[in-house]
Amino acid sequence: MKSNWRTKFKPAQVLLAAGTAFSGMAHAVQDLPGGPMVRQLNMPVGVTKIAQEQHFLHTVMMILCTVIFIAVFAVMFYSIWKHRKSVGHKAANFHESVVVEVVWTIVPFLIVILMALPATKVLVAQKDTTNADLTVKATGYQWKWGYDYLKGEGEGLGFISTLDSSHRAMSDSGAKGEIPVDYLFKVDNPLVVPVDKKIRVITTANDVIHAFAVPQFGIKQDAIPGFVRDTWFRAEKVGDYYGQCQELCGKEHAYMPIHVKVVSATDYTAWVDTKRKEAAAKQDDPNKVWALPEILARGEKVYAANCAACHQANGKGAGPIKPLDGSAKVLDADHTVQIDVLLKGQNNGAMPSWKQLSDTDLAAVASFTKNSWSNKTGQLVQPAEVKAERAKL
Repeated sequence: MKSNWRTKFKPAQVLLAAGTAFSGMAHAVQDLPGGPMVRQLNMPVGVTKIAQEQHFLHTVMMILCTVIFIAVFAVMFYSIWKHRKSVGHKAANFHESVVVEVVWTIVPFLIVILMALPATKVLVAQKDTTNADLTVKATGYQWKWGYDYLKGEGEGLGFISTLDSSHRAMSDSGAKGEIPVDYLFKVDNPLVVPVDKKIRVITTANDVIHAFAVPQFGIKQDAIPGFVRDTWFRAEKVGDYYGQCQELCGKEHAYMPIHVKVVSATDYTAWVDTKRKEAAAKQDDPNKVWALPEILARGEKVYAANCAACHQANGKGAGPIKPLDGSAKVLDADHTVQIDVLLKGQNNGAMPSWKQLSDTDLAAVASFTKNSWSNKTGQLVQPAEVKAERAKL
């Protein structure tokens, strides 16, 4: 008896199987308040005046362009259809018309002026970074953001903002199971700013070109090594707002989110006080002599926050990223070899400089790599050694 494939693969069964396969992914997709929306086709309205004006201009320009498109092609197609040869029309032989030429010159000119005036007003306002209440420097690293509060309340604070390690692990495993609504947007240290205050953001980069962009604020500014650019925003609503690096900056580009937390003035003051106390508590004496167990515990945290994204948790590296497990420079008994790499970077920035970390953190991560995986050297790098090498820079 011959088998009939139609009886084995009924269309309804195929559709049901496909629906079951994709339902697990579909139910996990949700809107992220302050971030991207499901099937979003337009710009967000935003929570700043600039973003709202950008949205309005975009809508008006799209309507205007659509009207012009329809009008021009309607006239063109009407003329072609009305004067076709099959109904007896013959091609006319005529020369220029001054009236027509004047009209099709003046009308587009007026349209361009009407478009340029409001656009120029918004563009000029976007670039006016004067009289800021708070100035923050955003430095792009491969692949994280560094924030330094330069002027205003919170002056002197600084920290690194990195993708939450649990989200990276989730991505590496194929993003299976329940996916959080802020998937790949959650960071360990968000940028915190007060509501209704003018925030100036100075952008630069440590290695390659990045771009600081938060759609809800209507801002996008390139962060270029060796250059300082700036932008600004004034958030009118308390909440969490998200963005990403919008310049292709390397293999981890997708794991470089921006999280801006807008809080009330009172909550911001409380946050600043907390951060100052945390910074004071972390102020380590570089001359302190550490024992191996305690510096390894410190180094494990530093490695997870700054190094594991490239070198992996197992120290094996990936692709062009060199492994630390078994590395000659890591195993070298001359500690200055590894310390110099940490302070200066190498391979034209492929391995970035980490001199923004403290002497203790660098000593801790160096000690951790010298004693992890198969690297059981028993070597201990003291902060004083890092301090001595930093003085030579």
